Amino acid sequence: MLTGFIRPTSGSIRVKDYTIDEYGLEIKKLLGYLPESAPLYHDMLVYDYLDYVASIRGFEKNEKFPRIHRLADLCGLSDVMHKSIGEISKGFKQRVGLAHAMMSDPEILVLDEPTSGLDPNQIAEIRGIIRQIGKEKTVILSTHILSEAEATCDRIVIINQGKIVADGSAENLKRSAGGKYLINISLQNADSDSVKKELEPIDGIIGIEPIEEAEILNVKLTCLSSADLRRDIYNKIKQTDWVLLELHRGTKTLEKIFRELTKEN
Repeated sequence: MLTGFIRPTSGSIRVKDYTIDEYGLEIKKLLGYLPESAPLYHDMLVYDYLDYVASIRGFEKNEKFPRIHRLADLCGLSDVMHKSIGEISKGFKQRVGLAHAMMSDPEILVLDEPTSGLDPNQIAEIRGIIRQIGKEKTVILSTHILSEAEATCDRIVIINQGKIVADGSAENLKRSAGGKYLINISLQNADSDSVKKELEPIDGIIGIEPIEEAEILNVKLTCLSSADLRRDIYNKIKQTDWVLLELHRGTKTLEKIFRELTKEN
């Protein structure tokens, strides 16, 4: 809807000072868009395709060459400029699509699942390009791969049935999720009953889940987010004969937060 390809059935969309109903063309001039599968002509050379895109965008002949080579450098296409698009890998095809979306030097870049189907090396390379572009432009990344959003984005917005249910950095979303957090501890010379007896009285601990593994007792503590209880837990353990092997604060993953916020009632 933001790109103007689908009309909203209700509500409104505003980009800068423009509403999409009244100023759809002006909004499109501000945007560059890369769909999940870049629509490319596979029988064209990469350079010829970008030259064609530049012509459609209204670049004069003397303007096209520097713009194309600037994008080739930015998107890492210099080594494949004279190869057929059909010959290059999907990772390079995505780069060509990204260069296409950037041709008009848009203020806002909208990317739909830009790393879908890529191998880990290609994903890392595309992420690097997106982060580089994001230093100068607004980049909106649409994805259901939460690890991708966490690795790439400064701000994450979770939308459920057309409504924003979370908005913030990945770290802030994790901190505020559900008003609770986890503390994981590993102990020796301890048993489940004694751990529950000693730790349950600590104000703010609302759940204790011991898991015995050989000579080690791993304990998952669910705590209210109103206070950091690590010092209280450590001081309590010092008063016992237990051997503390590990104590660290855990966080919910973005995937779990997403499921909790978007699950059906």
